[in-house]
Amino acid sequence: MPLPSDEKVVRLANDLLAQFDAMFGLHPGFRPAHAKGMMLSGTFTPSAESASLTRAPHVARSSTPVTARLSNGTGLPSIPDNIPDANPRGLAIRFHLADHVHTDIVSHSTDGFPTRTGEEFLAFLRAAAAGDPSAFLSAHPAALAFVQTPKPSPESFATEAYFAVTAFRFVNRQGLQQYGRYRIMPGAGVRHLDDAAAKSKSENYLFDELTKRIAQGPVRFNIHVQIAKEGDPVNDATIHWPADRPLVHFGTLDLTAKAPDDEEHRRIIFDPIPRVDGIEASGDPLLELRAAIYLLSGRRRRQAIEAQTPTSHRV
Repeated sequence: MPLPSDEKVVRLANDLLAQFDAMFGLHPGFRPAHAKGMMLSGTFTPSAESASLTRAPHVARSSTPVTARLSNGTGLPSIPDNIPDANPRGLAIRFHLADHVHTDIVSHSTDGFPTRTGEEFLAFLRAAAAGDPSAFLSAHPAALAFVQTPKPSPESFATEAYFAVTAFRFVNRQGLQQYGRYRIMPGAGVRHLDDAAAKSKSENYLFDELTKRIAQGPVRFNIHVQIAKEGDPVNDATIHWPADRPLVHFGTLDLTAKAPDDEEHRRIIFDPIPRVDGIEASGDPLLELRAAIYLLSGRRRRQAIEAQTPTSHRV
């Protein structure tokens, strides 16, 4: 996973990391966003219709091992699960295609994103950190809509829906190209708590519940791809496509166990760009920026992990 060659993108990624640090503080070894999380292992099984969408290798196989991470929002490693700021929640999925070969999906529980560009997102964060983002929001209706979108706390990580932020170009074996966005739906159904019920929960209720749930059986998600029609914007994460756009069932994700809390799993850097034949980046300006942020923060996290780990125990 290389850094983008565009120096402006790298500079902006560093500015955004500095802003996250200013908002949440420095927490060596943790992610600057979605810091509190849990790694799980499992299997992806493609659907019959996914081959009509893409020639990607994990669709051509009967199944593929995965590592997934479910998380709270913000860069605070100890943020309580039961407060509004812990939303949106995150779900990142790594498909293990071969040794050191993988592709990822990175998603969160609010459909969409507050800004189209990284520059706007940095301005949004700075306005929020200053305590009065009203001027920014009044000039950016998409950000205002995102802020005003209800973000209720889920009963469980396993009863939440997750959405990839950006669109991708899917290419099948016949060369047919279609743009789509991932929508990940829980097999247990979407169920949320009202504010009073959430407040009554413990500060670690989601992770405690997930630990118990996965010990009793697999946690299932159905991965779908919403298909754009001609003329739908595919390079703007703030724009929702009409609800009547078709959904292709991409496959089923079954999470079966907690992954070991070891250096190997703590070092994983998820990549928002697919980097696999059959699923390509769209022209969304957020993609290269997000990839740069994930890589820069991941390198910093790995350095902290290595500094904390005795040489004899390093992988």
